[in-house]
Amino acid sequence: MKPSRNSVRNIVGIAAVLFIVLSASMVVAQSDAHKSFDLLKGLEGTWAHKNQQGQTIQVVFRLTAGGSALMSEILGHGPEDMITMFHMDGDRLLMTHYCGAGNQPRMKMIASDAKSVTFEFMDGTNIGPGDGHMQRLTITVPDADHHSEEWVFLDHGKEMKEVFTLARVK
Repeated sequence: MKPSRNSVRNIVGIAAVLFIVLSASMVVAQSDAHKSFDLLKGLEGTWAHKNQQGQTIQVVFRLTAGGSALMSEILGHGPEDMITMFHMDGDRLLMTHYCGAGNQPRMKMIASDAKSVTFEFMDGTNIGPGDGHMQRLTITVPDADHHSEEWVFLDHGKEMKEVFTLARVK
């Protein structure tokens, strides 16, 4: 039996609608990652935080590589001096953290909204089974002059959190 012209038109119409719906959902996901990267780019500059010991820690954000990467450098008083690189990978927002623990966890964005972005461990280098490493990072930006960073370190199944509440240095 030969399909009628109307049947073929219906199938083509349904396929076109499915294509449009699937394409739109892919654009939304890409848009969220790009919006989150733009939010992080807005952190460019120098920030300060006093830790529990009363010492000032600075965090400096700087765009590099033609604006395709954002470098965050934590400047403290010793091993907490670390660098994190944020960048897009197609439609994903990724980061690599060069940690004072001597390893380099990579994380991918798992959640975001207009004021925050959360990254979760994906893989890393110099990390053996059970070794301590950064597991999660949430950056929250309530306004242009303040942001917080909640770092979660995972060591043999135990999570330890450290929160930096930072103000822009003017």
